[in-house]
Amino acid sequence: MKLWVNGGLHDAADARVSVLDHGLTVGDGIFETVKAVRGETFALTLHLERLTRSARGLGLPDPDLDEIRRACAAVLAANPMELGRLRITYTGGLSPLGSERGDAGPGLVVGLGATKRRPDSTAVITVPWTRNERGALVGLKTTSYAENVVALARAHEWGASEALFPNTVGELCEGTGSNVFVVLDGRIHTPPVSSGCLAGITRALAVEWTGAQETDLPLDILERADEVFLTSTLRDVQAVHRVDARELPGAPGPVTAKAMRLFDERAAADKDPRL
Repeated sequence: MKLWVNGGLHDAADARVSVLDHGLTVGDGIFETVKAVRGETFALTLHLERLTRSARGLGLPDPDLDEIRRACAAVLAANPMELGRLRITYTGGLSPLGSERGDAGPGLVVGLGATKRRPDSTAVITVPWTRNERGALVGLKTTSYAENVVALARAHEWGASEALFPNTVGELCEGTGSNVFVVLDGRIHTPPVSSGCLAGITRALAVEWTGAQETDLPLDILERADEVFLTSTLRDVQAVHRVDARELPGAPGPVTAKAMRLFDERAAADKDPRL
């Protein structure tokens, strides 16, 4: 495997960043995960736009998007595979051992790992921890992911692939790496960004392409929703067949199945969609 690290391609065994990189010491960094099919990215422009928004939210310099595109192309060419997870990581760079940033400039790493298409349905759990819809990092895709690591480990312990969070006022928010949708009386709903959830790229496309409504939803909506599904870069649209102990037989249900087909068709027709 070859990775792009701060200006050039390196073999994985030789790819290095400093142990004093702010992304490592304090989690001062942002990232994007982009789906790549046979070397072709999906929705790269939307991901790079969000990367810039996240950088501005953290107070990092705007990333050089031309350089990142070159880095992505180089990594994809150097690592041919059927289905890949292209990871773009942009950090605060070499800094003192504290919260203050140094003046060496940001760091950039682009890597690619092989993955497999997700199953059509999955199980999820809810967790007792909350998302802070008023926090400083709301809406930013940062490398401060330890909370998600803990919650996802809990999900795996219970035979699930995802954990869903409420926010501090008890509303349904998001998963560790996904957005959540529910179907009520044939209509699709998803929590608004004001709930504290990440403004997912796949989420936004699913809302536009399916006509889903952004709705404030109590967490216990999961106990009575007709259908539930998740969206993310590598899940696309994925049905949920179990929430905690509640089974949703027949998943994907008719509304979710239609959303899955529609997303696949629209994504195949336009590899770099705009919103």
